[in-house]
Amino acid sequence: MVDFRADSLSRVSRFLERLASGPVIVGDGGMGALLSSAVPRLRCPEEANVRAPESVVAAHLSFIRAGADLIETNTFGANRRKLAGLYLEDEFEAIVGAGVKCARDAREVSGQDVFVAGSIGPLPERGADDAEVFAEQARLLDGRGVDLFTVETFVDLDQLVTAIEAVRSVSSLPVVALLTFDDEDAETLAGVTAREAAERLRGLDVAAFGANCGAGPAAALAALGEMAGDGAVLATAPNIGHASRSGGRIVFPHATPDYFGEFAAHARALGARIIGGCCGTTPAQIAAIAEAVAGERAPTTPPVLAQRDLAPAAPSAQGETGLARALREGEWVVSVELDPPQGGNNETMLAVARRLADSGRVGFVDINDNPMARARMNALMAAVAIERSAGIETIPHVTPRDTTVMGLESVLLGAHAEGVRNVLAVTGDPPTVGDYPGSQGVYEVDSIGLTALLARLNAGESWSGKTIDAPTSFFVGVAVNPAADDLDLELERFERKVEAGARFAMTQALFELDSLDELLRRLGGASPVPLLVGIWPLRSYQLALRLHNEVPGIVVPDRVQEALREAGPNAPEVGLELARALYAECRQKAAGVYVIPPFKQPEAALDLLG
Repeated sequence: MVDFRADSLSRVSRFLERLASGPVIVGDGGMGALLSSAVPRLRCPEEANVRAPESVVAAHLSFIRAGADLIETNTFGANRRKLAGLYLEDEFEAIVGAGVKCARDAREVSGQDVFVAGSIGPLPERGADDAEVFAEQARLLDGRGVDLFTVETFVDLDQLVTAIEAVRSVSSLPVVALLTFDDEDAETLAGVTAREAAERLRGLDVAAFGANCGAGPAAALAALGEMAGDGAVLATAPNIGHASRSGGRIVFPHATPDYFGEFAAHARALGARIIGGCCGTTPAQIAAIAEAVAGERAPTTPPVLAQRDLAPAAPSAQGETGLARALREGEWVVSVELDPPQGGNNETMLAVARRLADSGRVGFVDINDNPMARARMNALMAAVAIERSAGIETIPHVTPRDTTVMGLESVLLGAHAEGVRNVLAVTGDPPTVGDYPGSQGVYEVDSIGLTALLARLNAGESWSGKTIDAPTSFFVGVAVNPAADDLDLELERFERKVEAGARFAMTQALFELDSLDELLRRLGGASPVPLLVGIWPLRSYQLALRLHNEVPGIVVPDRVQEALREAGPNAPEVGLELARALYAECRQKAAGVYVIPPFKQPEAALDLLG
């Protein structure tokens, strides 16, 4: 019987000796991509360990024959939590055990004395049991006979540290810790710089640390350049480059073997002691790395440096918005709400905005973002056009319903560059109420998260914590509904919005101020940020009924409904008088108002203002 423990301890000793003073260790390449293309209908690459072990062994052998000194078990995502999501939880131990067996079998078949590393990847979401999940996987890998661990492809440094400590709690085998860096700024998607990561990892019990996966060789080298020094033992295994989707297939770029040979020469010059590949790298790239290492190839191209050292951030165009100044100085604020057009022609909207500006009675226009979940011109783009053409400051609504966080950042940065500064962060009407009932809202964040995103951009960083070229200067508003059915929840969310960075608020349309009085009472007598009250002059009893009964969040008091019912054909005049009375009352209790004009008659808002 083979003594796994004695065999493994001998290899551990040789591995550490080689890291310290022997030739550079050549790693393997992208197992997951090879297996996914070779074995059909896999729920995950790790399932191949039990469904097609011969394919796993063959993939390992292809890398060994290309010159790999170290192969990783096909267990990157083989932890109980990930497998449970694929209905493979019952096969967890079998998949991990078979993964180690396939790697060891390949070593035996090859006749080469290669190192077998137990691969442990990140968890998709943080959880209270992260340490237990990592420790369970590490315990099984250690027990089945791996020589070391590669804890790899992490973007969250805290989770990587948790994984390292979990491995250490169940095993004394060496650990190689690898983070993923995207692009050449040497930062993870979570905003951790390579230099910061290196400082923290140096204090942990790891045999080597470095960069893997990510955007490709150039990004990995930029990260290694930041990590090098102070005796760091480095490791790297980048992707072949940026992947893309063609039809239903993932397509990798055609990185030549010589390109990877040059990469290996640079990595070796930076102090890397383990050099391999990740997604998309084949035996051809690994052979090129092995050849460069064996020949002690010197780099022939300039070194790759982190881009932030070469491109200083541009200055930001800061400055107080007209709305911010008016609210700060206690001026009465009046805005009129506009709906962008449903087509590609904005001339009517611009003409209305000009007339409102020329009236002298309206200081701002706020712009709906696909109201009632019906597609219209983007509110931020409409705001840019209005501010350019009409010379009136805008308050575009922005909802996280229709795009990802990345998409939100993109359009917000574009609008900021064009001069838009005021933004109202709102949840948005759900898609089911509009023209796309089968659609699902994106909602990667809610309105609180969107407020926090805007605050982060103002602080000079993206949602993920990465530094942006220059900080923004958005003046951020939020919605609040004094007439909400659950006022406790509304207050709790309002307070969280203010904590996230809200600087002003706009209420739901109100038709009496009793609910506003109660809201202010619950807030201790005053709002923490200036309030603009929504006023909607109702023109018919039928409209009042529909709003009260069919639109969530709107309450039309019985006395208002009754007054409009009794007015009959004179309802428009009665509705206008009720709105004027409300407007006068608002001047004693709010910082301003926004007027919701009659349908397709935006200029009628001026009738309310006298």
